[in-house]
Amino acid sequence: MKIVHAQTVLTEDQLEELKKKSNEPSTKEALSIAVQHYLECEYTEMNDEMWTRKLEKVVQKKQQINSN
Repeated sequence: MKIVHAQTVLTEDQLEELKKKSNEPSTKEALSIAVQHYLECEYTEMNDEMWTRKLEKVVQKKQQINSN
């Protein structure tokens, strides 16, 4: 596995929000967690299958609420 150094530009507010959401004080760790989440999250695949899965979960949740 080859490791590379990558950079991006964020506003201070975006970086602080990312640190808050990831519960990490370190910029490096907060960015690492965000990238890993994006790569693993089923909702980051912008295709028809992703939207189908998302809608199925919404319908299931609504059915659970209505059955209670």
